[in-house]
Amino acid sequence: MNINQSESTVELKPLSPPYFLFGKDADKTSSEQFLLSIYDSGQASIFVVDVLEDGDFRYVALNPTHERWVGMRSDELKGKRPEDILSPMDAVRVRQHYSDCVRFGKTISYEQCLQFQGVPTWWSTTLTPLRDANSKIYRLIGTSSNITPAKQVERGGRLQDQRAQLVEAIAQKICQSQDLETILQQIVKEVRNILDSDRVLVYRFLANGNDAIVAEATIAASGPLLDKNITDPCFSNKNRERYKRGGIQVIEDIYAAGLHPCQIDFLASLQVRANLVVPILLQQELWGLLIAQHCGKPHQWQDTEIDLLKHLAAQITIAAQQAELQQQVQQIKAEMELQSQQYTAQLQKLQEFQAIGRRITEKIRDNFDTNQVLEAVIPELAQLLKSDRCHIELYDSDCTLATIVYEYSNSSPLCQGLTKRVADFPEVYQRLLQKQPLHSVEIMQGWQPELRVITQIAYPIFDDQGVIGNLWLIRARQQPFDELENGLVQQIADECAIAIRRSKLHETIQTQVKELETIERLKSEFLRALAQELRTPITSISLAAQTLESAIAIERLSDKDIVPQLLQILHSECGRGNNLINDLLTLTHQDDLLDPQTLIAIDLETWLVPIVESFREVTACQRQQLKLEIETALPPLETDITELERIVTELLSHVCKYTPAGETITVSAQLIADMVQICFHNSGLEIPAQQQARIFEPFYHLAKNDPWKHSGTGLELALVQKMVRHLGGSIQVESVAGQTTFIVKFPRV
Repeated sequence: MNINQSESTVELKPLSPPYFLFGKDADKTSSEQFLLSIYDSGQASIFVVDVLEDGDFRYVALNPTHERWVGMRSDELKGKRPEDILSPMDAVRVRQHYSDCVRFGKTISYEQCLQFQGVPTWWSTTLTPLRDANSKIYRLIGTSSNITPAKQVERGGRLQDQRAQLVEAIAQKICQSQDLETILQQIVKEVRNILDSDRVLVYRFLANGNDAIVAEATIAASGPLLDKNITDPCFSNKNRERYKRGGIQVIEDIYAAGLHPCQIDFLASLQVRANLVVPILLQQELWGLLIAQHCGKPHQWQDTEIDLLKHLAAQITIAAQQAELQQQVQQIKAEMELQSQQYTAQLQKLQEFQAIGRRITEKIRDNFDTNQVLEAVIPELAQLLKSDRCHIELYDSDCTLATIVYEYSNSSPLCQGLTKRVADFPEVYQRLLQKQPLHSVEIMQGWQPELRVITQIAYPIFDDQGVIGNLWLIRARQQPFDELENGLVQQIADECAIAIRRSKLHETIQTQVKELETIERLKSEFLRALAQELRTPITSISLAAQTLESAIAIERLSDKDIVPQLLQILHSECGRGNNLINDLLTLTHQDDLLDPQTLIAIDLETWLVPIVESFREVTACQRQQLKLEIETALPPLETDITELERIVTELLSHVCKYTPAGETITVSAQLIADMVQICFHNSGLEIPAQQQARIFEPFYHLAKNDPWKHSGTGLELALVQKMVRHLGGSIQVESVAGQTTFIVKFPRV
């Protein structure tokens, strides 16, 4: 506020009729008449204020011009204080001017905006003090001119300058790529200061329907609306379309604008009296609203104010568009960064996959032990692919059973050794047996009541010889295996097939080598035993021939007894050698080169008796007891009688040969589970387990010397085993607790 003091104090002039009439002792009636004549003819606004003894102020009168401006009659004003006719804030400012005039004692001039009947009006006022005879100021006379139009022009120019400065500042911030929130907050703050309004805000429309106030500057008594859920119940699609077409809303007084009651109630609930709404459009879509509000009183919105909001709405559009572009750029950068990270991760993963592939190949190349290879590969593969479980299952020979042979798991239960029937899971194994991988996501019951989701893959392990098994990986979460991981699992499955097949081939070769070594050993032992067996008859024949030659040489042929003895030795040993040769030929011939079988159904109950009885005399001489036990109603046995008789005879001979004196020999026949079983049992002899495994080998003897000094070729039990198998049967020996039993089984007819 500028206070202009005059150069001299106004003094009373007694000869001047107007000042005399306004003097303290003037006649009131004549003063009023004179005042009315002046007031009626004057064009300026004139008001008179009394200065009381206590320093207070009371209005005396207004001229008609001033009455028209303020809308109040002079008699209504008389005797009232400034607070009685003005707002509290205006009354404080007016009192200050009156006090300044009294304090300085001079005429002062000032400009002031006062509100009468809710309408702000600018006044240029000159205030002159009046003194009494004692030079004491007792009255003030003011003359005022309404300068509202000039002020509006001036304010419009100021708004233009402020708008230009603000637009330039906003444009600079936009160019500096400052964030949208900061720009919006500066706009509402500056606009509120320029418009001197109670509230300026930006309302944003969002695609998800969560529309909200995003920026606000306010001095309203009701407080800020930011962060509050404000929804206009009267806002319709019609309003939206009007704003999209660029329409604005100008409300100077909500109660005098002809609004719908719903709209009035909504604005009144926010304590809004005057409302100015300008749309913010982005790419021909309604982005938001820029709103200015007066809360305490109506307000006549000027064109400059409306233009200011329009210009700033355009700047907000530019800022929003740039923010969107920045967001898109940031999103593209983030996507590029993510792609770069993914590429780096994929490259690193690929390198790890290649490394594990090389390690597996090296282990397969350098190690024939599949267990060591796969037991090292399975945990490494599971950890690399972040799997909770990894295992390999192998099929049996006919692919009816699948057994888990290698397993890695970071939780219980462990399943190694578990065998599943393929037929019980057709939806799983039907695909795998066709050499096709399996991918699945399953919901499983966990250890707790809650359910858990697992992701699992299985790749068949196979080669050109067929399917061997499957490689499984399981994640206890819903995270699918990507293409690179699937490729690695397939590669490892192929490597496992090579390792398993190579290991089996190595085992087969090793087994064959051992078998060849065994055959070579048996061959050497056989030849040594054969040489020893042939040496005996040849030695006997040689000795007999030498004796016969010596006898002839010394002409002792007259001794007739020695020649038959020598000839008997020669015949016996030749026969033994002939038998040995025949047994060797029989033993070494293939089954299909043996004499053709003549199968005849025989009754063991009658057929077996005479063969066993033929050994009665031998067992009696050796003080052995011989028993025969045949189950009644035995079914007939279809067999080759010649081979069966040889089998029974050889086994009885062997049992008699090794049964000590005083012990019992029992021959029995019975039907057990559709098999005809003939047993040769003796007591007094127990064969150690290691000898039981070799008892059917050629030239294998239980002892160096036979208890009864019986002769033999040493091929009897080997021939028995061969003939039993030739007849479709089986033979085994059991020896325990001082007793030995040879058990021969043939299928019934």
